[in-house]
Amino acid sequence: MTASRARRSPEEARRLILDAAAALLAESGVAAVQVRAVAARVGMTDAGVTHHFGNRDKLLGELLRHGGRGLRDALKDVLAAWLDHGADLFELVESLHALYERGYGELAVALHAAGWRDPGSGMLDPVVDALHRLRPPGSDLDDTRHAVAALHQAMVMEALYGNAFRRSAGLTGAASKGSAAHVRWWAHQLRLGLGIG
Repeated sequence: MTASRARRSPEEARRLILDAAAALLAESGVAAVQVRAVAARVGMTDAGVTHHFGNRDKLLGELLRHGGRGLRDALKDVLAAWLDHGADLFELVESLHALYERGYGELAVALHAAGWRDPGSGMLDPVVDALHRLRPPGSDLDDTRHAVAALHQAMVMEALYGNAFRRSAGLTGAASKGSAAHVRWWAHQLRLGLGIG
């Protein structure tokens, strides 16, 4: 006698699959996000995963969108704390870095290399708006957008290659390992570049 599989609503199954894929991504990188591995995590068949997502490429694309939604929600929380409690700019930069360290930077790079393109959704517009309000009157909004785009790019690369990049610049020992000092440096550069406090 075999055990029957749990019946889940399609929405619940999709959420569980995406959560399992996100966990695999964070643990072992984009190569680990395979239909079979995700199915095993969720306790369903490979066919069950493909029923909901079609194939691995579509699963990865949806995982990136899922990550984007998570990033949006996390940024909303960070911005609310920052604006309500006068949080330091470093907290915003650190939060962005932490999100990308969970594997979304690697996923974004891998999907881009495979030819997938995000049409752009203004995901970081709330960050742009919040930072721009802190700038001196008459500051160029496009300069703020460029600064946020540069920070976004830096945090993706930091999560993927930070230690190697620091070593290539001649930093050694503790200065080349771990990202805390580098993330603080980026926050300082953002503050200087935007003329914020």
